[in-house]
Amino acid sequence: MSQLNPTLITFIFYIIAMVGIGLYAYKATSDFSDYILGGRSLGSVVTALSAGASDMSGWLLMGLPGAIYLSGLSEAWIAIGLIIGAWLNWLLVAGRLRVHTEVQNNALTLPDYFTSRFGDRKRILRMISALVILVFFSIYCASGMVAGARLFESIFGMSYTTALWISAIATISYVCIGGFLAISWTDTFQAGLMIFALLLTPIMAYMAIGDHSQQFATMIETARPHATNMLSGLSTVAILSSLAWGLGYFGQPHILVRFMAADSVKTIPAARRIGMSWMILCLGGAVGAGFIGIAYFQHHAELAGVVSQNPETIFMELTKILFNPWIAGVILAAILAAVMSTLSCQLLVCSSTLTEDLYKAFLRKNASQKELVWVGRLMVLAIAILAIILASNPNSKVLGLVAYAWAGFGAAFGPLIILSLFWKRMTLNGAIMGIIVGAITVIVWKNTMASTGLYEIIPGFILSFTSIVVVSLLEKAPSQEVIQRFEQADELYKKEMAELQNELPTQSENAR
Repeated sequence: MSQLNPTLITFIFYIIAMVGIGLYAYKATSDFSDYILGGRSLGSVVTALSAGASDMSGWLLMGLPGAIYLSGLSEAWIAIGLIIGAWLNWLLVAGRLRVHTEVQNNALTLPDYFTSRFGDRKRILRMISALVILVFFSIYCASGMVAGARLFESIFGMSYTTALWISAIATISYVCIGGFLAISWTDTFQAGLMIFALLLTPIMAYMAIGDHSQQFATMIETARPHATNMLSGLSTVAILSSLAWGLGYFGQPHILVRFMAADSVKTIPAARRIGMSWMILCLGGAVGAGFIGIAYFQHHAELAGVVSQNPETIFMELTKILFNPWIAGVILAAILAAVMSTLSCQLLVCSSTLTEDLYKAFLRKNASQKELVWVGRLMVLAIAILAIILASNPNSKVLGLVAYAWAGFGAAFGPLIILSLFWKRMTLNGAIMGIIVGAITVIVWKNTMASTGLYEIIPGFILSFTSIVVVSLLEKAPSQEVIQRFEQADELYKKEMAELQNELPTQSENAR
C-alpha cells in the first residue's frame, strides 16, 4: 500500500484543485444563465476542450485501449466514425445552433430552444424532449458513477461502496458550487491532462520494449495474428455500425450545450480546429496504447496477468509499470478526469432540464434568478443521488442500457437538430414525431433486432429523419412568425460568418 501513497496524494490534490475551481466559478455565477450556460462567454479554447472532455468519458482510456489490445486495429473503426461525426457536428451545427438559440428567445436548454423554434405553446415538445434527456442521462450518470468507483476500487483497494461515494462527492461538489463555468474550466484542465497521458503512455511503452523494437511487428503478429488488419473478422454491417457512432454527435445535449455557450459564432472555427486536433491526438493515443500494449505484454509476458483477465485495465497497468508512483498518479488521474468531465456535464444538463424546462416552465414561471440557481443546485444533488442508487449494484442491468443511450440521443435529437437549423418548413408535429420515433426505434431495435449486428442508431436516425420530413410535408407550413424567426437567425449566422471571412485576410496581412 505504501507504493500507492504517492498516487493517492496526487489524486487528493487533483480533487482539491477541481473543487477550488468550482469555488472560483461560484463568484462568477450571478444568475441562472451563468449557472447553466456560463453567460455565453466561452472563448474558442475553452469551448473546444470542454466539448471534447465532456464527450470522451472513461471509455477513451479504458474501453478503447482494451478493445484494441484484445482484437487489434479492427476496433479502430469506431474512432474513425467519431472523428468524422465530430467534425461534421462542428462544421454544420455548432455555429448555427449558437445563433439560433440566442435568436429563439435566448434559449438556455435544448427543450427551451425547441419550444421557441416551433412555437410550441402547449409545451408538448418541451415535456417530451425533457423526459428523453432525463431518462437517458440518468442512465449515463449511473455509468459514470460506476466507472469512477471502479477506478478508485482498483487503484486503492477500497470497497465498491466507499469508492462510489468518494468519486460521486468529488464530482458533485464542483458542479453544485460553480455550475457551468466550473465544469467548463475544469474540463479544459482535464482535457490537457487526458492528452498528456494518452500521448506519453504509448511512447514510453514502445521505448520500454528496448532493443527488441525492431521485432515490434513480429511480436504483434505472434500475439495477435490479425491485429494489423482493419478488416479482420468484420462484415460490412459491422464496419457501418462502428462508423455510425459518428451520427450520435448531432443529438448529444452535453456536447451541444458547449456550442450554445460560445461567446460568438466567430469563436467556432478556431474552436473546431482546436477541438478536432485534440480529439484526433487523444483517439490516436488510445489506439496506440492498446496496439503497442500487445507487443509490450508479448515481450513481458510475466507482467500480463491482470491485463489478460481484463483487457480494459491495459492503460492503468502500463502506467503503473512504466512510471514512478508520482508520475503514475498524474497519468491515472487522467482516467478520473475523463470520468468526471463527462459525468459533471451530464449532471448539469439534467439539472438545467429539471429547473428550466419543468420547474420554471410549469411550476414557477416568475421565479427569481437566485431561486433558479439554488433549485438548479438542488436538482444536481437529486439526479446524483438517483444515479448513485442506480449504480449501487455494479452488476445492475441498467448498465447494459448505456450502450444505446448514445444511440438514443443521436436518433431522438440528431435529425431534429439538423433539420431545425436548415429547414424552415419543418413543423411542430414533425419535431414531436421525430423524437418519439427515434427514441422508440432505438429501444425496440436493441431489444428485438440486436442479433442482426446493426447498430440501433442507424435505423433510429433514418426513421426519425424520415418521420420529421413526412409529417411536416403532410400538414400546413409553420406560422409566419416561426418562419420569420428562423430566417432572422439564418441571416444573422450568414452575416457573422461573412464578417469572419472578411477579417481573415486582414489578420493574415497583420501577421506578415
